Formats: sequence, C-alpha cells, structure tokens
Amino acid sequence: MTVACSLLVEASELFIEAESFNRSGGWVLDQQFMDQMGSPYLMAHGMGTPVSDASTDIQVQQSGIYYVYARTYNWTSPWSEKKGPGKFKIAINGKSLTHTLGDTGNSWQWQLAGKVTLKNGKATLALQDLTGFNGRCDAIYLTTDSNQNPMVWTTEDLKNIKKRLCPVLKGGERSYDLVVVGGGIAGMCAAVSAARLGCKVALVNDRPILGGNNSADVRVHLGGVIEMEPNKGLGRMIREFGQSRGGNAQPASNYEDDKKISFVSSEKNITLFSSCRAISVTMKGKRIQSVTIQNVRTGEQSVLKALVFSDCTGDGTIGYLAGADWRMGREARDEFQENLAPLQPDSLVMGASIQWYSNEEKKKTIFPEFSYGVDFRAENCERVFKGEWTWETGMNRNQITEAERIRDYGLLVVYSNWSYLKNHDLKKSAYANRTLSWVAYIAGKRESRRLMGDYILAQDDLDKNVAHEDASFTTTWSIDLHFADTLNAKRFPGNEFKTQTIHRWIYPYAVPYRCLYSRNIDNLFMAGRDISCTHVALGTVRVMRTTGMMGEVVGMAASLCQKYNLTPREVYHYRLPELKRLMVEGVGRKDAPDNQRFNGPNKMLEVPRAYLKP
Repeated sequence: MTVACSLLVEASELFIEAESFNRSGGWVLDQQFMDQMGSPYLMAHGMGTPVSDASTDIQVQQSGIYYVYARTYNWTSPWSEKKGPGKFKIAINGKSLTHTLGDTGNSWQWQLAGKVTLKNGKATLALQDLTGFNGRCDAIYLTTDSNQNPMVWTTEDLKNIKKRLCPVLKGGERSYDLVVVGGGIAGMCAAVSAARLGCKVALVNDRPILGGNNSADVRVHLGGVIEMEPNKGLGRMIREFGQSRGGNAQPASNYEDDKKISFVSSEKNITLFSSCRAISVTMKGKRIQSVTIQNVRTGEQSVLKALVFSDCTGDGTIGYLAGADWRMGREARDEFQENLAPLQPDSLVMGASIQWYSNEEKKKTIFPEFSYGVDFRAENCERVFKGEWTWETGMNRNQITEAERIRDYGLLVVYSNWSYLKNHDLKKSAYANRTLSWVAYIAGKRESRRLMGDYILAQDDLDKNVAHEDASFTTTWSIDLHFADTLNAKRFPGNEFKTQTIHRWIYPYAVPYRCLYSRNIDNLFMAGRDISCTHVALGTVRVMRTTGMMGEVVGMAASLCQKYNLTPREVYHYRLPELKRLMVEGVGRKDAPDNQRFNGPNKMLEVPRAYLKP
C-alpha cells in the first residue's frame, strides 16, 4: 500500500498529494506537466461520463473542525469565461463537502471544498467526479486553523509547506554503466542494446507502460524502414517487440505493450525504473555525475550515477538540466542553406496530437453539451468518426512551457466538435448510435528541444546524400514537416487544431554518429526526436523505427565507453571501426519474426531519380 504523506504530519494539519491515493478509481495519473506545475495529479478522464471515485485513507491525529482545500484548475479558462466542465467534489467518510471544485480559476490554485468535523483516527477521503470532463486535483490540505489560508500561498510557501508536511522519501543511490532516461522506442533500444553488450543499465520511464508514442497511451504506429545499408544489423531488434498490425488511433491491444515490457524485463542487465521521472542532475565540470529520479506515485527519490547517460526524453530534459546546447523552432534559410526553411528564424514547431475514435453502438447514445469558447457550426465542424495524427495542436506555442495548455486545447476541440455533431448538426443522425470510445490524454509530441552534437544534420546532407565516415542509422522517411491545415487555419486563425504535410522523398541516408552525443556535455548521448539536427532534417529522422535504430547505436557506443573508459566523442575518434562492426552485425535476435513491413516511407520504390546514385 502507498504510504500517504498525511501519516507524517502535525496534529492539526494534513497534506495529501493526490497521486499518492491508495485507490485511483476511474481517475488517471497525469505526470506530463510536473516540471511546470510542480507535481503529477489525478484527472477524471471520462470523456463525458463521470468516473468512479478516487479515494485514500488518512490518519487524523487530533479531533476538531477541519477546513478542507484542494489544489485544482479550471482547464477551459484560457478559452472561456464560463464555469468550466471539470467539476468535482471532495467527500470525507462518505459525506460530500459543500463546494464544487475545478470549475473556476484561470491557473493552478487552492480552492475551499468546505469544512468537516473529524474524530481522532482513520478517515476516508474521496474525489467525486461530477462530469467526466477532465477535472483535476493536485493535492488536498486539511487544517484546524481557520486563519491558515492556502489560497494566498506563494509558490515558495507551497514548497515550504510540502517540505514540512511531506518529507521526501529517499530511495538511495545506485551506480550503473549507462542511465537511459525515457522509455519510448529510442530509450528501450538504447537500454537493451547496451545491456546485451555487457553494460549494467538503468532505464527510467515516467509512465507505467513503455513505448512512448507507440504505446496504448498515445497509439501512433511505428514508421520507417529497418535493416538498411550500410549497417543492416540496425533495426532487427525492433521485430522483437514491434506491433504486428499498423494503424494510428486503434484499440489498445493493437500496440502490444506487453511485448515491450517483456523485451526489456528479459534483460538481466537492465533495471527498469517504471513510473519514475528525472527531476534534476548533478554536474562535475562538463560531465553529468548523477540524475535524481522521483516516483510519480510515491514521491520517493533515488540518485542514479553512471559513466554515461542517454537523453531519450524527447524534450531533451536531461540535456537541458545539464546545460547542454540546444535549439527549438525553425532555423533561418541561410544558416544551413535549406530551401525548406523560412527566410527568418522563428519559434514554430510541429505540434502534438490528441488522437481519438468513436464506435458504433446498437442503440442511440448521448453526449453532454460541451461549448467552451470554440464555436462549432455546420460550416466549420469536422464530420468524422475518428481523429488521428492530423488532429494536432500547439504549432505556434512552446511545447514544453505551455504543454498542458496545448494538450487541453486538443481535448477541448475533440469534445466540442463531438458535442456539436451529436446534438446540433443537420447530419447528426449519422452519429446517433456512436459513442466517443477513446480520447488520448497523453499528448503525442513531435518536436521541442533538439540537443546539439558535434554534427548538425541538415537538409543539404539529405539532398546531396553527403557521405560521412561515421555513418550510423539510416533514415528512410520523407522530409515530413507538418503545418497548419489551410482550411482549418482559415476557420480557426491562430487556434488551429488540424495539420497537413507534403512528403518530400529522400534517398535512404545514413546519419552521422556525431549527431547522437552532446557537443558540450562530455558524457551525454541522445536518441529520439531530440538529436542534433535542424528543424527541416527532423522531418525525416523523427519516426519511431528510425529513433529505435538511433537507440541501438547509442547502446553500442555506450558499451565501448564502458569497455575502454571513453567519452562518446572519444568513441568517434578512437573506436569508430569497432562501432561500425557492431552496427553491421547488430544485437537483435536473428530468429525474430519479420513482422515490420508496414508504414515505411510511402514511396520507397519511387525515389526521384535526382536522388539516386549512378
């Protein structure tokens, strides 16, 4: 049983982190934004149907009248001044308190739930969802002091209160050869590749399931081609865990998350830190000494030391914390002579997708009225039964500092459009028996920080097929750069939620190894969408079979770092022939099924002649 921090507090106060609840009920744990708003939280993601209560046991050490507060947020406030849809109440010992929570306030803030008389001893506290529309609770505070008002606390006050009432649980210190942060496809492959070559590896993942965008959380299918020249050994291991059926926004079982867990857990050299998020690093000069991770449910913190580290977070979080050089947004055309780049640099990026689908039922279904600042009408609604990658938001916003708003806008437009189709559209009969069956609450990101390496991959490398001595993984996808859908941009200027793309086909290209380690942090690798490339070049390397092969290369290079006590850069200078031999041979099992023949580059066999070598 999770030990709630309320068991450790003074007699007249209790502070309970919502993520530590003993029973989550129908509420989901959302850890995506803890770097920005302070911690994970529980959310009632019922897609319009109230979810079952989340509850926990608390120990009251002093009888009396308690004032009860919750830290929450009206998530539709950026778009509407109406009371929001994320309504919930707090109940103690089965009795609901007076005030409705979560429907007011334009930021994370404390709200008064009511007061209750409690006796010394055990009590039960519950979150009661009223709508199913993503009400959220970060923490609950109870006090017998009527003058103690958390609604006026500053951020520093909150930190001090938590420090006093919720001491951090210490999980100790451990040492490894390689610490991989991020359990998406790139991180999984980095960890397993290094482990099979003899490294002692820690793999840190902030969700309970592995796979990142390819998991049941997000449901994007794998893309790109594996086992390509010049290093045909790369990618074979993806057969061991890759889904056998293609398609985005499909039922959870299609993404075969159990195979991913088995792929990692069968390696005796890997310690998996599941549901743990990296929150800080310690440095010694230009080297990372350790990463501190925190369990997103219990709050327990552990320190992981290693010879080398790999940032597979997607957001470049470890590199950022360590002071690595990074970029975000689009480079100017002249900087790398890229004709696909804008004339002037800007902050635009590819967005994050909230995918969803509906199912046909045997009888009529209902969906509540939902309208909070985005006005859908006959001339602008999306008459569809599902939304996959094209339902993309936040192209004009910071994908890190504004990540919660970006995700919430994705939810807002899905619910608003569906409500219009079900309740008001002239063609609503087509939707009468359909129910909104799944909406992602974990955003499928494409682009944020890119960490700079000794080489920055750019469009010219791809167009001219520039050869490098350290050619490593091969990228096969088109230069696939999403931009706001022109019709959607006309209908919702500045608040687009649909995108489109133009596939610019490339000749399969082997990317330099030097793109996979930091140029100014001596022991930091990276694999995934945060590698060293321009915005334009990211358009081809970002798909997941390709990022998996990046991870394999990082794991191989990490094994050479461990074997010879080298930095990633020194592997390039002194052990490149050995790294090449590993990449040619690969570490994937040769008896794995050949099941990865979907969602390669759509016109692999129709590459323009201009790209083909004689």
